[in-house]
Amino acid sequence: MRKEALWSAAAGVVALAVMVAPAAHAEGRGDVRVVKTVVDGGTNVIVGTSKVVKFPIAITVKDNAGVKGLTDVSTFNRSNGYGFADWTGSTCVKQSATTSVCTATMTIDPGWIADSDDIDSNKVAGVWQVNATVKAQDGDYWISDNIAQYKVKRAATLTTDAPPEPVVKGAKLTVKGKLSRANWEDRKYHGFSGQEVKLQFKKAGSSSYSTVKTVRTSSTGGLSTTVTATAAGSWRWYFPGTTTTMQVVSAGDNVSLS
Repeated sequence: MRKEALWSAAAGVVALAVMVAPAAHAEGRGDVRVVKTVVDGGTNVIVGTSKVVKFPIAITVKDNAGVKGLTDVSTFNRSNGYGFADWTGSTCVKQSATTSVCTATMTIDPGWIADSDDIDSNKVAGVWQVNATVKAQDGDYWISDNIAQYKVKRAATLTTDAPPEPVVKGAKLTVKGKLSRANWEDRKYHGFSGQEVKLQFKKAGSSSYSTVKTVRTSSTGGLSTTVTATAAGSWRWYFPGTTTTMQVVSAGDNVSLS
């Protein structure tokens, strides 16, 4: 297991993967440059408590003499400098005589996370940046900081229960649920308190849900609200997510009328 804090050595310290050119801070020799970077196809990277996560960072590199490849790739939280993604390999695909797309594979094992820093590991969720060093066939190299930004988020779960079933038309129906998210310190899911979650309903025969009301989670992540049963259909909860926690939608709970 790694047990070191991974700090940025840089002076400057989607879908939310973005392309940044020129880099905030760069140095090297010659004309080799990073011209575009996309993280995980433009999506957020979601990390839970047990599943190993692998994601690509596609870096487009250009040099008049041709591209040799990547010599270093690192990624970490922009605010505190910590990161727990390992660079575990890369491949380069030549696009032309001067341009190649070099894809770095990054690996996150939740079992490593708590040992990778000396703070609450959950604080490492949020906006991350990518640094990379690239090399050309003629020996040119370039060290580029902040060539992309994206979000690493804690995984979340959301449940729905709408008893009693069936219910008399016009009667009151209590819809419950719970919002939980991954804790990277103990590798368990805990209730996520104080969050606004939308209660949505899809009438039987309809193809889409609509929001009925917004409810805030309790101190244990619980959800509970009362609605009037006016039609048969499916109830669900929808959480839009935060900068550090993924968006999640519960499975629908079908309620029929008696």
